[in-house]
Amino acid sequence: MRHYTVRFTEEAHADLRRLYGFLVDKDPRAAAKALKAIRHGIKLLSFSPYACRKAAADMPRLRELLIPFATSGYVVLFEIESPRTATILAARHQREDDYQ
Repeated sequence: MRHYTVRFTEEAHADLRRLYGFLVDKDPRAAAKALKAIRHGIKLLSFSPYACRKAAADMPRLRELLIPFATSGYVVLFEIESPRTATILAARHQREDDYQ
């Protein structure tokens, strides 16, 4: 089995901090569970990033990872940059305005 290194852009780190911060103010326990779900989902990228759906038909290495949580979930945009590296570019809650 091929192992991929999973990296994060600064923007992706900022997105994760924002998502956690939004939820922790409302429900700290739910925030901890959401963070755990996101971390668990991201583990998939270390061994099977091509299992995720394409984000754009003309860009086969740009992918989206859907992470279910509660009644909706999160979407993580990433790029498979090389045969051994996947870089997380952004993370959004599925109910955010710019989620498609």
